[in-house]
Formats: sequence, structure tokens, C-alpha cells
Amino acid sequence: MSLGYSSFGDWRAWDGYRHTIEHSVYVRADQRGKGIGKALMLALIDRAKELGKHVMVAGIEAKNTASIQLHEKLGFEHAGLLKQVGTKFDAWLDLAFLQLTLDSRKVPDSTENK
Repeated sequence: MSLGYSSFGDWRAWDGYRHTIEHSVYVRADQRGKGIGKALMLALIDRAKELGKHVMVAGIEAKNTASIQLHEKLGFEHAGLLKQVGTKFDAWLDLAFLQLTLDSRKVPDSTENK
């Protein structure tokens, strides 16, 4: 039985967004608070850097303070809030966006500072 999983994929399908990814992390409810989420996140960040990605985007349900705090500790910054874009259990959900810049490139396809 899995303790959790993580993945990332293209932020948008168009070429102009090829350097940006969005990730997803899930930790089984009875395993939360044990560092599994952080370990999964660090592995994702390392892999994204290896692939030359520039920005990692997180879309987190706005009331999920534990996930938001974890992302902040890893250097993610708040980038916006979309109100009532999701739904669960007959209620509207707001989506907080956070982002992490993975490298310091000034030019998108440059190999400097990767």
C-alpha cells in the first residue's frame, strides 16, 4: 500500500509555457505530518531542475493551510487566488496558487545558471 505519490506535468500545452510545470502531491491521511510530503516535494523539485524547468506552480485548496505552509517553507511564493473554481462536498472551493522559481536564467533557453 502506497504512503503517497507525487508528479508534475506541463503547466499549459503551448510551447511558450514549456519551462513551467504544475505539480501534485498526495500523502495518505494516516501518514500526514511525518515528512513524506516534504520528501516527495524535494524529489520533484530536484527532478524538475534536472530537466531544466524554470518555474513550478502549485494549485492548493485555499483552506489547506498545512500544504500551503509546507510549500512556503520550501520557498514557494503566493501568486494568486481563484475564488470558487472548485467544488467538493456541495461547497465552492478557492484555489491558491503558489510558485517556485527553480533557476536564475535570464534567457529562457540559455544553459547558464541552470
